[in-house]
Amino acid sequence: MSLEPASQLALALLFAALFMLLLWCIQWRTRDAGVVDVGWSGCLGLLALFYGTTLPHCTPRTWVVVVIASIWSVRLAFYLLRDRVLGKPEDGRYQKLRVGFGARANLFFFGFFQFQALLAWFFSLAFWLAMRRSDPMDAWDLIGISIWATSVVGETLADSQLARFRADPSNRGTTCRNGLWKYSRHPNYFFEWLHWWTYVAIAWISPWGWLTVLAPALMLFFLFKVTGIPATEAQALISRGDDYRKYQQTTSMFVPWFPKKFPN
Repeated sequence: MSLEPASQLALALLFAALFMLLLWCIQWRTRDAGVVDVGWSGCLGLLALFYGTTLPHCTPRTWVVVVIASIWSVRLAFYLLRDRVLGKPEDGRYQKLRVGFGARANLFFFGFFQFQALLAWFFSLAFWLAMRRSDPMDAWDLIGISIWATSVVGETLADSQLARFRADPSNRGTTCRNGLWKYSRHPNYFFEWLHWWTYVAIAWISPWGWLTVLAPALMLFFLFKVTGIPATEAQALISRGDDYRKYQQTTSMFVPWFPKKFPN
């Protein structure tokens, strides 16, 4: 089945909205809105597959983008499912929102889940633009694949290093400084942001390819100003106090870099 661009994008947006509606119904029943994080990453992989199977002309590049976007999506979705949902209480961020909105919580979460659907659709445009390049694969594709491999390996390492640290009861109340966490306070966020440059490299020389820059730009905004670093660091200061303050003074916030010596 092939679709014209307008129909393809409209159906993709409808699919994302219906997918998040289903997840909203699940959270209504379970009272756990953490499924939205799993659903956001999973939805992106499904949208990549939808684009790949409905483009009028598929090329090797099309399927490369489908594969790398799907691998990224599945890895992140399963990690979030295991780390934040299965056998876990509702994430503290969503607990606070649920208490704050009281009887209107489910109405609020409906709007929130639909906003996540819109965001998933917006970010998926990077996949769509990269897939629409019709010329033979070239060095830009290799650069994009290299960025993707670096980001996925880096984020996987950061997640596994943090998980091992947290699994040790003796580390409770202290800050992970193992592996990549020695060089960045948020290496998982850094590599998540780096991942979106994959599609910038692949799509850059195509018509409208420059629009893919909006994906890493918006991701950076959310990480620095909305739900990423500010909320994470505020919670870390509450739970780890002076140990985390020392970590802030010695360790790069975002881009991995050599740690500083603690000031005297």
